[in-house]
Amino acid sequence: MRGLRYAAMFGALALLATPALAARHPKASGHKADLSRDKALAQFQRDLISVLAPRADALPLLGAAVLARPLAGQPKYNDFHTLIERAAQADDAGPAVAWMRLADCDSKAGACPNAEALATLQAQAPDNAAVWLLKLGDDQRNLHGEAAREDLARAAAARQYDDYAGISLKALASTVSVLPPPAATLDAKTTAGPAGVQVMMVFGSARTQPQPSLPATARLCEGGADDAALKADCLKLGKLLEWGSSPLARSLGLHLRETLADDPAQQDDARQARRNLVWQVHNFAVVCARAQVDPAMARQLLALARSGGTEMSLMLAALRQAGIATEAPADWKPPA
Repeated sequence: MRGLRYAAMFGALALLATPALAARHPKASGHKADLSRDKALAQFQRDLISVLAPRADALPLLGAAVLARPLAGQPKYNDFHTLIERAAQADDAGPAVAWMRLADCDSKAGACPNAEALATLQAQAPDNAAVWLLKLGDDQRNLHGEAAREDLARAAAARQYDDYAGISLKALASTVSVLPPPAATLDAKTTAGPAGVQVMMVFGSARTQPQPSLPATARLCEGGADDAALKADCLKLGKLLEWGSSPLARSLGLHLRETLADDPAQQDDARQARRNLVWQVHNFAVVCARAQVDPAMARQLLALARSGGTEMSLMLAALRQAGIATEAPADWKPPA
C-alpha cells in the first residue's frame, strides 16, 4: 500500500541521516574503554549545561536544554524542563524554542506533544505548514477527522515548512565550544580530536528534534484520492514540502506528487528527484562519518551549523564542500 510505502521510505531516510552520530550509550559488551568514554562524555555534557544555564538569552538556553534532554538525574535547575521554560521566557525567544517545548511532555500519559507549546506555535508561526501538520497528527490521534482535514488545508495555504532543526543545530554548534572536550572524551579509534567530539554531540543531540507525523499526512492524502478538493490541497502542500527545511519533508512532498499528480511526466520527475534525495542523505551520512576521522571536515560541519539555515541547506552545502554531486549517477542504486 502507498501509505505503508511512504512510512518505509520515511524510516529509511531517518536511519540514513546520521548513523555515525547517534547518541552514545554504554556498549553491550561492557568494554571498559567504551564505558569510561561514555561516562566522560556524559559528564562533559553536564559541564556544558552548567556553564550555559546562567545565560538569559534564548539561543544558549535552547542549546543547553537540548543537551540536557537525554540525561537522567539532572538537578531540577539544570534539567530539560527548566531550561526550555527559561528559554521560552527570554526576550528573544521565537518559534524554535516553542517547537522544542513540544517535547516537554509525558508520553506515557498521552500528553504529547505539549499542548501549550502547540498553541503558542499556532500564534507565533501561523504561516508555517509544519505547525499545522503537527496539529494534524494530534487531531488524528484524538480521532478528530474534520479538524485534521482543516489542518491540512491550513498547511497547504502556508508560506513555508520549517521544523526549526537548523536553529537547534546552530544553538548546539554555538554552545559546545564554550568548553574544550576533555582528553577522556576523545576516541582513540578516531583522529578528528575535539572537533570530532563536538560534531558527534551537535548532530547526535539534534536527532531528538520533534517531528510532525508526516506518515499521517500521507495516509490522509492517499485515503482521499477521489476527493477533488482534498487532492488539490495535498498537491499544493506537496509543492510546498518539496522546498521544505528537512529531507523528510521533501520526501513527503515528492511522494505526494509521485502518487497524486495526473501527469505521468510529473510523476517520473518526482521519482527521480526522490532518488536524488536518497543519494544526498546517504552521502551526507558518509560526510558525517568522515568527520569523525578528519578534523578539517569536522570543523567545516561545525561552521555550517553555526551559520544557520535549515537542515536541508546544511546538507547540500556540506555535499558541495566535500565535492560530492547532488544528483545521483545514472548507475547508482539506493542502499537496501
